[in-house]
Amino acid sequence: MLPDREAASRRHTPEALLARYQRVRRTTERLCSTLVPEDFVVQSMPDVSPTKWHLAHVSWFFERFVLEHFDSQYRRYNESFHYLFNSYYFSVGQMYARPKRGLLSRPTVAEIRQYRQHVDEQMQELIMRRAGDPELVQRTTLGLHHEQQHQELLLTDIKHVFSCNPLLPAVNSGLTIPPEASAADLTWQDGAAGIQEIGTNGDDAFCFDNETPRHRVLLQEHSLANRLVTNAEYRDFIRDGAYSNPALWLSDGWSVISQRNWQRPLYWSEDLEHEFTLAGQRTLELHAPVTHISYYEADAYARWAGARLPLEAEWETAAAQREIDGNFLDNNVWHPVAGNGQFFGDVWEWTASPYTAYPGFKPLAGSLGEYNGKFMCNQMTVRGGSCVTSREHMRASYRSFFYPDARWQFLGLRLAKNAVPA
Repeated sequence: MLPDREAASRRHTPEALLARYQRVRRTTERLCSTLVPEDFVVQSMPDVSPTKWHLAHVSWFFERFVLEHFDSQYRRYNESFHYLFNSYYFSVGQMYARPKRGLLSRPTVAEIRQYRQHVDEQMQELIMRRAGDPELVQRTTLGLHHEQQHQELLLTDIKHVFSCNPLLPAVNSGLTIPPEASAADLTWQDGAAGIQEIGTNGDDAFCFDNETPRHRVLLQEHSLANRLVTNAEYRDFIRDGAYSNPALWLSDGWSVISQRNWQRPLYWSEDLEHEFTLAGQRTLELHAPVTHISYYEADAYARWAGARLPLEAEWETAAAQREIDGNFLDNNVWHPVAGNGQFFGDVWEWTASPYTAYPGFKPLAGSLGEYNGKFMCNQMTVRGGSCVTSREHMRASYRSFFYPDARWQFLGLRLAKNAVPA
């Protein structure tokens, strides 16, 4: 869902829209600036896509859904790219199998950069030629937010790729390393109860369709932790034998950790003293938020701690009262840091809410309706963004979602509690 077309058009002159387009596209290139061509091709697991695939796919999105939509005379840069770099839009054609993207040694990285340049040139011409077209603003804005989602995926994917290398290289050795800090003492804050409203309220310049419509929910009395769960706290959970205690785990979770022999968060060393980061191997920072854990692990930790995970409506109601401030991609840290509050940035927070449609939800019309709605099954909602989310991409109503066994994203948790009966 995008804002009213006329309102969006008034907010975006052609020059402003083009400037934002160029800035977002340059950011994607900057995230890759420390990589060499060999890094761009590797796919370490089915959930991960090679870096060069991300570069091509976001360009394909603009080509397919903007350039082709507005110019009947436009001819695709390379007809085979429509098959290779479509992700999941079956309504516009078939696509190359996701688990096999790492086999695409061709087209080369250089060819994909040429493709990006071609799309950028065509988009610049289109934006300036169709000055003030509300639908052009709408579709271009969606494409930019789509690219920002892939900026995050690009970094989490290359992190997994590099973690599989015995050399444990840094994706970027020039990242900012903030001074060590202590986490705030864990306290509990009463959440809003009664009838509340969640979903986009129309104040944001953009939202995805899955954030609509705004609607009422009934919340019971509850409280939320003032901060995220830390590495030190999660290490205590491990050392207490949690991974060998079936009483703490959901049935599916117990099956997963048993079959995959999980004993700790992804990227932690066996001695629980180090973790792999985008800046390479580091000593585990005990006061920083724990990350790269599945929903099953978050749920088990909450049970062990005598608490639970928040509902997404509880989380959003609390977050809507706060400034969107935190440790984002823009901070150039690219790793969670110790702090207080942390409703935005650092780690995506698992909620206890399944990813489903809001009452009255309607997906976008046409092929763009495949963006979110068809994934509303068997996944869990996460909130708040992470240390590799762009700050301007975040808002309180933003919903993302992952399968409960996912760990390669920056995923962590905040605790919640039911009110104690009087």
